[in-house]
Amino acid sequence: MSRLKQSQAAALQSQINPHFLYNTLDAIVWMAETNNSAKVVEITKAFSTFFRTALSEGKEWITVEEEIEHVRSYLMIQQARYQDILSYEIEVDPAIKDCRILKLILQPIVENALYHGIKNRRGLGLIRVKASQLEDSKLLLEVIDDGYGMTEERLEALEAYWNGDYPQFVAGLGYGLKNVNERIKLYYGKEFGLTISSRHKVGTRVSLIIPSARDDDV
Repeated sequence: MSRLKQSQAAALQSQINPHFLYNTLDAIVWMAETNNSAKVVEITKAFSTFFRTALSEGKEWITVEEEIEHVRSYLMIQQARYQDILSYEIEVDPAIKDCRILKLILQPIVENALYHGIKNRRGLGLIRVKASQLEDSKLLLEVIDDGYGMTEERLEALEAYWNGDYPQFVAGLGYGLKNVNERIKLYYGKEFGLTISSRHKVGTRVSLIIPSARDDDV
């Protein structure tokens, strides 16, 4: 199997995480048992949207709007489970909603922010997802959290892992982020990829700059 096909398979597999499936279904059952029918409908719709985008009839390119809806669905589902610790904001420049991007590149970043940032801090945390247009025909996608953050040593270890200095997966060093970074480089070129800034006990910002593309360009 080529690296490209391996990357595609890994991206899809990361979306169909059995624990996420089970936990979401358990949450829906719990809400049904407490007669919270409105919430059951809301989460079930979000669940459907999440997987419809993940599968997207085998397409690799979707609109920014579709990618954002995929992330919004994920956050709605997770907020139902982690309502005491998770809040979120999504900001998208309306001018770029129809731009086409590689699918499934934001949700793993958001998932990392939740599980390695927000869940490790005390109290209510915030995840912000932003998508904007840059002047040089590029898009800027950002996931920002005010979670636990990383020490300089841990950030260096993460970057080393991405660069192949670690021969195998190191617990907690972000396999999902590594996969996204590799997919971006495979599809867009080696000059593109994720950048991370983080401060311990303050938060983390993951940024991605990619070329802006319309239907005729992909």
